Amino acid sequence: MKITFPHMGNTYIAVKALLEDLGNEVILPPRCSKKTLELGTKYSPETICLPLKINIGNYIESIEKGADTIIITGSCGPCRFGFYSVIEQEILNDLGYDVNIIVFDPPDGNYMKFIKRILKAANTKNAFKIVNSLYKGSKVMEAADNLKRLSNKVRAKAHNSYEVDMIMDNYFNNIDRVHGFKEILNLIKETEYKMNKVKIDKNKDVIKVGIVGEIYSIIEPFVNLEVEKKLGHLGVEVDTSLDTSTWVKHHLYPGPIGSREEKRKWKEAKPYLSTLVGGHGRETIGSSVIYAKDGYDGIIQILPLTCMPEIVAESILPTIEKDFNIPIMTLVVDEMTGEAGYLTRLEAFIDLLQKRRDEKVNERVLSRR
Repeated sequence: MKITFPHMGNTYIAVKALLEDLGNEVILPPRCSKKTLELGTKYSPETICLPLKINIGNYIESIEKGADTIIITGSCGPCRFGFYSVIEQEILNDLGYDVNIIVFDPPDGNYMKFIKRILKAANTKNAFKIVNSLYKGSKVMEAADNLKRLSNKVRAKAHNSYEVDMIMDNYFNNIDRVHGFKEILNLIKETEYKMNKVKIDKNKDVIKVGIVGEIYSIIEPFVNLEVEKKLGHLGVEVDTSLDTSTWVKHHLYPGPIGSREEKRKWKEAKPYLSTLVGGHGRETIGSSVIYAKDGYDGIIQILPLTCMPEIVAESILPTIEKDFNIPIMTLVVDEMTGEAGYLTRLEAFIDLLQKRRDEKVNERVLSRR
């Protein structure tokens, strides 16, 4: 069995380590590119959301490298993601690809079926080995996301922000060459050490922007046109409301440890959106309120075209913008999104945030006289 899975931010790093630790052969799809998007767009329904199109491109590139099994998480509720596995299987079958898709849908009471899928993907019936690998995989995922957060902080204050890009590019290039938890964690630690050596302006008062929206769009760099990197080069410190390790804590860890942060988002969202609308619509609203209360200068929402949960959230964000006096910009992405126009909007938004900050500083100076 040669296993592959779609690219989604740093997720592939932890999944690669987990599956290799269980003795599986992993076929990593090439990092998302224009070719990936063109393949997916060519064979996917025109009006389907962008993540599915990228997924199809990932699968085709992996199958051509020898993959015969695909692993994907499932979903339920008012979001098309729950139908991804069915649509993707049909598309691949129509293209003549004989591949098996293993879907980790929510158990919905049928835990035996869910466990059988885990055993099939793990290629072992050793429960201790599976649990141990899942635990170590979560640690790799958390370490990878922490490294990304560190790079965002350093890039915003670095004397040469492109030095951060060089370090991270070297890290991503080497991921393909290392195997298993130990080697991957060592690579992350080495990269973290290099990142902490980058010269920064510790006294620089940077603009802070929170990124909210549909999880795939905000954590997959190719889809959001590397928004975190672009903002970092503009001297902006970026924080994303969701990443893979956060999602895992919310949905897989039992008790208050896993749900504390998500419950706060639900609580903050309740005055504006009190019910589930699918995807991460409610989390977008709650995170926006949290960013506003935590003193962020601005918020950017990113969503794929036609994403219903985020369209619901988008309609509510102007009220939050008014209530908390914080600028919020929405960016919609699809296969037609142009990088030049995208960057122009980002630059204009940051200019606005800088002007607002300068005005507040001037007001404080005048009030002291």
